[in-house]
Amino acid sequence: MEYFAHESAVIEKDVQIGKGCKIWHFCHFLSGSVIGENCSFGQNCMVGSKVRIGNGVKVQNNVSIYEGVECEDDVFLGPSMVFTNVNNPRSFIERKSEFRKTLLKRGCSIGANVTIVCGVVIGEYAFVGAGSVVIRDVPPFALIVGNPARQIGWVDKAGLRLEFNEKGVAKDSYDGTQYRLKDGVLEVLSEKE
Repeated sequence: MEYFAHESAVIEKDVQIGKGCKIWHFCHFLSGSVIGENCSFGQNCMVGSKVRIGNGVKVQNNVSIYEGVECEDDVFLGPSMVFTNVNNPRSFIERKSEFRKTLLKRGCSIGANVTIVCGVVIGEYAFVGAGSVVIRDVPPFALIVGNPARQIGWVDKAGLRLEFNEKGVAKDSYDGTQYRLKDGVLEVLSEKE
């Protein structure tokens, strides 16, 4: 095996797990899920069937990733955060044909105890503060908090708040990329200096 799985983990047949992954106590991976390389799953995580997880994803304790969710590379899922996959669930009505896709783009971070209502896209490197309830799409690099979550600023690739100079330009603390805010949209001016 090219990955580590604790003896208490349950990994069903037809699950693809990339090399370098670490799967801890009491995790359950359902058939048909695909996990990239170098991911980690804390204790008591569940990955539903047909879920797609990119490379370098970190899933903290007590997270269930239901069918319909896709995480691109380098996503962080904080402890006990919650996904949904149906807008109006009822125990007595099966709505598996109504699962709505939720997409977490590269490098975004989801704080502890966040709830993400299905059907949204979380943009690249966005940061969702602990305890937030996400009910709509989140722009790339946005910092959002609250219930319902609202944007309160912008972050860089390192997750630090972007500070804009008098010309409206900000520099990424991680790699020097420069950004400008134009009409409420963060523009990339230059990649790595």
